[in-house]
Amino acid sequence: MANPSQLGFQDASSPIMEELIEFHDHALMVALMICSLVLYLLTLMLMEKLSSNTVDAQEVELIWTILPAIVLILLALPSLQILYMMDELDEPDLTLKAIGHQWYWSYEYTDFKDLSFDSYMTPTTDLLPGYFRLLEVDHRVIIPMESLIRIIITADDVLHSWTVPTLGVKTDAIPGRLNQTSFITTRPGIFYGQCSEICGANHSFMPIVVESTPLSHFEAWSSLLTS
Repeated sequence: MANPSQLGFQDASSPIMEELIEFHDHALMVALMICSLVLYLLTLMLMEKLSSNTVDAQEVELIWTILPAIVLILLALPSLQILYMMDELDEPDLTLKAIGHQWYWSYEYTDFKDLSFDSYMTPTTDLLPGYFRLLEVDHRVIIPMESLIRIIITADDVLHSWTVPTLGVKTDAIPGRLNQTSFITTRPGIFYGQCSEICGANHSFMPIVVESTPLSHFEAWSSLLTS
């Protein structure tokens, strides 16, 4: 959960989000070096006396051709690595299907026979102490921690987007199409997200709450619902 006046990202709760934050910091350092170099050159040009002499600058042209290529490689390689990591999906431990509606989410645990529910935002009048307004739901998504979760995402009516920032997950829910992504939670906790596609008048009232628990707690919860 983000804190008031927070400048950076939320604490990462998945390996993918850790990689995304690291790449973000890497890209900002490259941008800082470029801005510093440009500022230095601009200052140098303003401080030097004007001269009309024409200088042979083949070396300079060679440098400002090769240097941007090196910078682009330094940005492209880690970016491609993260893209492949996000698309990699190998023998998930649990498959979850999320269906976007106007304006709530439906979830189906496809590895279980009868385990599905709708998740609506909790009205402000029903909030318990310590719960977050506009972010809490009546039925949370319970998942086992340190397990590979595959989530299949679609929509029943209009475009939605299943987004949980601390997990590094943001996948569009498109009617008539199945999108999938995967994640692993590295710690127990409650992670909040929202639909990040403008899907109608109540777009801001369909939150997502993922609760990561130890495997034994998840098995007890699933057994209680399917019994």
